[in-house]
Amino acid sequence: MRTGLSALLLLGAWATSVAVPASAVGAPASTGTSDAPASDALLDAMRRDFGLTRAQAEERLSAEKRATAVESKARRAAGAAYGGSWFDADSGALTVAVTAAASPGTLDAVRATGATVRTAKYSARHLDAAKARIDKLSAPEGVSSWHVDAKAGSVVVSVVGAQRADNDVRAFLARARAAGPVTVQEAVEAPQTFAAGTVGGDPFYTGNVRCSIGFSVHGGFVTAGHCGRAGAGVSGWDRSYIGNFQGSSFPDNDYAWVNVGSGWWTVPVVLGWGTVSDQLVRGSAEAPVGASICRSGSTTHWHCGTVLAKNETVNYSQGAVHQMTKTSVCAEPGDSGGSFISGDQAQGVTSGGWGNCSSGGQTWHQPVNEILNRYGLRLHTA
Repeated sequence: MRTGLSALLLLGAWATSVAVPASAVGAPASTGTSDAPASDALLDAMRRDFGLTRAQAEERLSAEKRATAVESKARRAAGAAYGGSWFDADSGALTVAVTAAASPGTLDAVRATGATVRTAKYSARHLDAAKARIDKLSAPEGVSSWHVDAKAGSVVVSVVGAQRADNDVRAFLARARAAGPVTVQEAVEAPQTFAAGTVGGDPFYTGNVRCSIGFSVHGGFVTAGHCGRAGAGVSGWDRSYIGNFQGSSFPDNDYAWVNVGSGWWTVPVVLGWGTVSDQLVRGSAEAPVGASICRSGSTTHWHCGTVLAKNETVNYSQGAVHQMTKTSVCAEPGDSGGSFISGDQAQGVTSGGWGNCSSGGQTWHQPVNEILNRYGLRLHTA
C-alpha cells in the first residue's frame, strides 16, 4: 500500500492536492491561519512567478496572513458601513472601504484592527444587492463575468472585446446598469471549463474525462462539478476504482465530492509536481483580494498568481456559475477540479478560465468552504 501512495504522489497527475484515498481519520479541519513557516519550495515558486527575492516572498506571505486575520475583525467593526476590502501587495496592508455615513467611533474601531480605511460611496450590502439583481438576468455569450469590486465601488462586468458592440451585449449592459452601479471592462477571451479527454497516466477519470483532485476531506475528496454527475464512477491514475460522485452541481455552482475506498485513502497534501515539494494543508482561511495564491493541476502542475476578485458570476457556455473567485493564475484542460492554495490554507477547486500557461490567462475557482458547508464535509488537515 505504501508503494501505491508513492506512485500516486509522483505520477498522480492531476491535481493538486491530495493523494486521495481511502478511509480518513484525523482531527477536524481548522479554518484559522497557521504559524508554520513557509516551505522552501513555496518560496521558490513565489520567487519564480512573482519575481520576488526570498526575503520579499517571506514578507509577503507574512503580510497576507496578517491581512487574512484582520479582514474578519474589520468587517465586524465596520458593521453596516462595510464597503469591502482588499490586500495591497506594495504596502503589505489590508484596505477596508467604509461608507461616509460611518460614525467616528466606527472608523476608529476599524483602524484599531490594523486596517487602512478608505471612504466608499456604497456599502458592500448595496453592491451585493445590485449584483444579485444582475444574476437574475440572462447573459449573452459575449458577457464573460461580473463581480463586486470594492476598489471601483461598483459591479464590474467583463465583456469580450470583439463582441462589445453586439446588440444582445449592449441590451444586457443597459439592464445591468439599471440594477445598480456598473463598470464595464474588456475580457480577452470567453471563459471555458478545464475538463479534458482521457490522457494515459493521469488521474482521475470519469468515463473519457480527466480532471484533477482538489482537496482531501474525511471520507473522500472535493473537485469540480462539471467533471462528473452524482453516481458516476471514478478511477485513479492507475485506472483502479476509487469511488463515486456523491454530490455534484454544475452550472449555477461548480463543485462536487467523491467518496473513496477500495484501498485508496486521503492525506492533507497538495502535489508540487517536482516544481515545489508537496504542500501540507493546515486549514481553509480565505485569503483576501490581492493576496498570492497557487494552483496545482494534472496538466500544467504548479503555478502561482494573485486573487483578483471574489463572488464573481462566470458566464460559461453551459450556464452561469455563481460565487466564484477570480485569479491571475493560468490553467489548461485537465486542470479542472485541482487545488487552489494560499500558503498552507486551502482556497478552492479549479473551475475554468481563459488563456493557457504559455501566454498567460485567468482562472476561477469555487471556494472550498462553500463546498464543505454544502455537503457537511470536513477538510483533512495536517
